[in-house]
Amino acid sequence: MAVSHGSNGTSYLLPADKEDWEEQGIPDFVYGQKELMWEGVQWPRNMPSLADVDTLPLSRFDSALCSAWRQRMELGLFRYCLGELQTQTLPGSMGFVAQLNIERGVQRRCPQNISSVRQAFDPEQFNFNKIRPGEVLFRLCREPDLPGVVLQQEDILVMINVSPLEWGHVLLVPDPIQGLPQRLLPGVFRAGLEAVLLSSHPGFRVGFNSLGGLASVNHLHLHGYYLAHRLPVEGAPSEPLDPGGHLHLLQAVPAPGFLFYTSGPGPDLEALISRVCRATDYLTDHEIAHNLFVTRGAPPGKTSPSSDLTGVRVILWPRKSSFGIKEREAFNVALCELAGHLPVKTSQDFSSLTEAAALALIQDCLLPPAQAEEVQAALVALTAQEEQ
Repeated sequence: MAVSHGSNGTSYLLPADKEDWEEQGIPDFVYGQKELMWEGVQWPRNMPSLADVDTLPLSRFDSALCSAWRQRMELGLFRYCLGELQTQTLPGSMGFVAQLNIERGVQRRCPQNISSVRQAFDPEQFNFNKIRPGEVLFRLCREPDLPGVVLQQEDILVMINVSPLEWGHVLLVPDPIQGLPQRLLPGVFRAGLEAVLLSSHPGFRVGFNSLGGLASVNHLHLHGYYLAHRLPVEGAPSEPLDPGGHLHLLQAVPAPGFLFYTSGPGPDLEALISRVCRATDYLTDHEIAHNLFVTRGAPPGKTSPSSDLTGVRVILWPRKSSFGIKEREAFNVALCELAGHLPVKTSQDFSSLTEAAALALIQDCLLPPAQAEEVQAALVALTAQEEQ
C-alpha cells in the first residue's frame, strides 16, 4: 500500500513543508468506466484475515487512497493514531464483527445539535469548509465516457475522517462551498457506488447516515472505509417485494432492510441510483431517519454468507430518530452496526458483548412494526410508479 503516484504521475502526498500544503492545491483522481471492476473481486477462499487481504493486488484507487491516508496518519492530522484494532467475531448465527476502538469513543467530535431529519445547513456550525488543507486527499473526477448516457458530472472531495473507524476511513463530500445539508443526492451516491467498484478490495464499503440516523455533521457526506472481514449483509437471503424484482426485503440479518442490487453499468446502475434516492427522499420528507450501506455482494434471493460477490448491494434501513450519542451503550447504531460491524467503545463491553445483547441494541433502534409496514408499502408503491 505504499504507492504514492497515479499512473499519470499525479502525487497524492503532501509536500514536506507544511507551509506548502495549501499552495499545492487538491490533486485530481480522474477515472473512467473501464476502471469500474464489476467482476473478479472476491474474498480469499480460506477464511479471510487482515494479512490475506493485505496481499491482494490493489487498484489505482486503493493505492492512491491508502498511501495518502497513511501519510496523513504519520503527519498527525487525525485525532488519534489508529493501530491494528482488536477484532472478534461474536459467537452466533449473525456473524457480528466486533472491534475495540476506544479512541474513537473518547476523541471524536461532539455531534451537532440536530432536531430534524430535514434540518437546514448552518454555516455557523462545523462543516467541511472549515477543515485543514492537508485533510483532503484528492478530488474524485469521473470521465464522461458512458456510451449513450449523459450524466451530470460532479466532482467529489475525498478527505480523511479525523476520527477513523478503521483503516482508510474517508469522507466523500460534494463541493463543500454549496453548503448542502445531509440529504442523499444522486451525484454523491453515484460517486459512492463507483468508489466501491474502483476498489479491488472486497472489504471497501461506503455508507450514509441521515440526520437522526447518527450523522454528526449536517453537511452532505458519505463514509468509505476498509474492513478485512465478511459481513452478514453481503450474502444474506432476501424476498422480492415487487413483481419486477427491483426491491427486496433482506432477511436473516441483524435488522431487516430494503435491498437494491445491480450487477452492471449504464442504465441498470442509473436505475438503481434513481430508485434509492426516491426512497431516501420519501423517508426524509416524512421525517424518518435512515442509514444506507453499499457493499459488494451476492444477488437477491436464496443466497448464503459465503456466496460469491457478483454485484453491488445497497441496503437501506428506515429507523427511529436518535439525536445525540448514547454514551453508556456499548456501541451506537448507525450504518456499519446495522450491517454487522460493531465498533465497541470500552474494553469491558468488548470482552462481555454477546450476540443477544448486540441484537437488542440494534433492534431497539428500528421502527415500530406498524410504521415499518407503512414504510414498506410506500416504497413498494414508489417502485411500481417507476416501472410504469
